[in-house]
Amino acid sequence: MVINQSKIITMKTNAVRILDNLNIKYELVNYEVDPEDLTAETVAKKVGLPVEKVFKTLALMGEKSGVILAVIAGDAQLDLKAAAKISGNKAVEMVPLKDVQKHTGYIRGGVTALACKKDYPVYVDEDMLYHDVVSVSAGVRGTQIFLNPEDYVSATKATVAQIAIQKI
Repeated sequence: MVINQSKIITMKTNAVRILDNLNIKYELVNYEVDPEDLTAETVAKKVGLPVEKVFKTLALMGEKSGVILAVIAGDAQLDLKAAAKISGNKAVEMVPLKDVQKHTGYIRGGVTALACKKDYPVYVDEDMLYHDVVSVSAGVRGTQIFLNPEDYVSATKATVAQIAIQKI
């Protein structure tokens, strides 16, 4: 993995502390945030990775499970039916943006499955495992964690399934 050394920072977030406690290797990459453009495509360009290696965490609400987290590639679209099925719900819907922080402790652009307010069930799209390195939010806008996908799945206790449909 080649990373621009000038972008590596030492900021410790709760997500990073969890990885440290689990002895999981990672690198932190800082980037300049544009609050008007929080897309995965923009983050990917700023951290120097293809967008399919930058994973976004989406907060969903199921009628049985309550909040669940879906982690999909930045260039993919969530399959709500697949997410509902794998999580034991008849249906799931996106948590309204105004409620994301209340449930997760994070604001849009900084949500991570590594250190939410509660231990919500995490579902990772199987495409993550096709990569040697992936990028996920460190829990704050402007900082991404680069790590091995198997380590991420282990750290989040995620269920791996096909939850993304088409590339967008």
